[in-house]
Amino acid sequence: MKIFTAALCLFIVQIMVILVLEYRRPQRAIAWLFLLFCCPPLGLLIYYILGRDYRKIRKLKAHPAATRRALHDYAAERSRIITRTEDTGNPELTGRKELLHLLDGLSESPVTGRNASRILVNAGEAYESMLQAMESASEHIHLEFYIFRDDATGERFQDVMIRKARQGVKVRLLCDGLGSRKLGRRFLRPLASAGVETHFFLPPLASLFGGRFNYRNHRKILIVDGLVGFTGGINIGDEYLGKDPKMGFWRDTHLRLEGDAVYFMQHVFLKDWQLVSGERLSHPRMFPVHGCGGDEGVQIIGSGPDGDIDANQAMIFAAICAAKSRIWIASPYFIPDPAILRALKNAVLRGADVRIMIPSKPDSALVYYASLSYLDNLLDAGVKFYRYRKGFMHAKVWIADGLLASVGSVNMDMRSFYSDFELSAILLQPQRIEELADQFRRDLEGSEAIDPDLFRQRGKLARAAEEICSLLSPLL
Repeated sequence: MKIFTAALCLFIVQIMVILVLEYRRPQRAIAWLFLLFCCPPLGLLIYYILGRDYRKIRKLKAHPAATRRALHDYAAERSRIITRTEDTGNPELTGRKELLHLLDGLSESPVTGRNASRILVNAGEAYESMLQAMESASEHIHLEFYIFRDDATGERFQDVMIRKARQGVKVRLLCDGLGSRKLGRRFLRPLASAGVETHFFLPPLASLFGGRFNYRNHRKILIVDGLVGFTGGINIGDEYLGKDPKMGFWRDTHLRLEGDAVYFMQHVFLKDWQLVSGERLSHPRMFPVHGCGGDEGVQIIGSGPDGDIDANQAMIFAAICAAKSRIWIASPYFIPDPAILRALKNAVLRGADVRIMIPSKPDSALVYYASLSYLDNLLDAGVKFYRYRKGFMHAKVWIADGLLASVGSVNMDMRSFYSDFELSAILLQPQRIEELADQFRRDLEGSEAIDPDLFRQRGKLARAAEEICSLLSPLL
């Protein structure tokens, strides 16, 4: 009886802890309570490991204000910052002062005007462009990836890193401790011998009981000499070339940038590097004067649980609200928060063409069924969904009218919005926006529209799986 009473008291305490700490986020509270009821003995332990709010952990917010200002100032003083809609080069943005003002307020990185971008479709094209840029390095190479594999693709990048390091180029590699956990000594020892500095972001064992395990660095960044930058959805591994027989063809989108925006990608990398290594690299040579003659408007938005604003979520929400004619989204995962759901429905009511492309095959059954749980409601509202059939859809792209488009690491899910460190490039140039729209149309040709009536006829077992997974969706 005493054991039962003690267990009951512990269970009640667990419920109270979750309700107190998650009162501002009722969806998360429900998800954690569901998990607690499913496995009471482990509920509080799992919550301690995965559920605590990063913003309350001051130790990992250790970016001195002086360092942040120095990095920002070096980047800003060399950039042409756009403050008027007339200077964006996008007629659709002319007069939309409120949107430009919002962009400026969302991020430490302003909208800049001297940029040249190139859309890289799929990993084959992206890797060749990235490796070519690395070969041209004379000062430094900065790499930051969620996943870096020890496979044939990883070895290609390893070879270039070693060769350039031996030539005197400073090479820094930052990998997520969970996503790149399989990188072992066989891969890392030759890098260290050549002088490549490698660090891991929150290794699993070190972060397990510090309330930080759940927060991952999902960014994909490559910067060469502070002049050329790459970001998007592509990590480093053979599967991105379609060599994983389970996933098959891998559809992805990456971006090559030159110009002002690269300074602000560098800004993000240097902050992350300082976070994991303790090394401050706030030196002007990290922000060399570029000779880019491009005139494209680009903004870099970094977001993460250490920020005061969930910047990428706010950006997507604002773009959906601003769109009048179309919102097109491609994402491997679709677990939106209530604000995004409401915004998508409102966009349809305004007459906008809202299309969302998701994979037809999952890389995670739990996340896949959680994604499907949102479709009924949105299909009824008039949102059009498509399953990509040619392979696995991993691109993270959205397009809002001819106003804005985004390429980056941000999935359309609550993990990307609130838990992970992410990076996106917001494109304002009409030609580049339309190029992404053309690619979206080509992807539609390899997709199957989800018929609302047929979707409603799916079996009870599938519905039950979706409902169970949807309860956990705020944690996924």
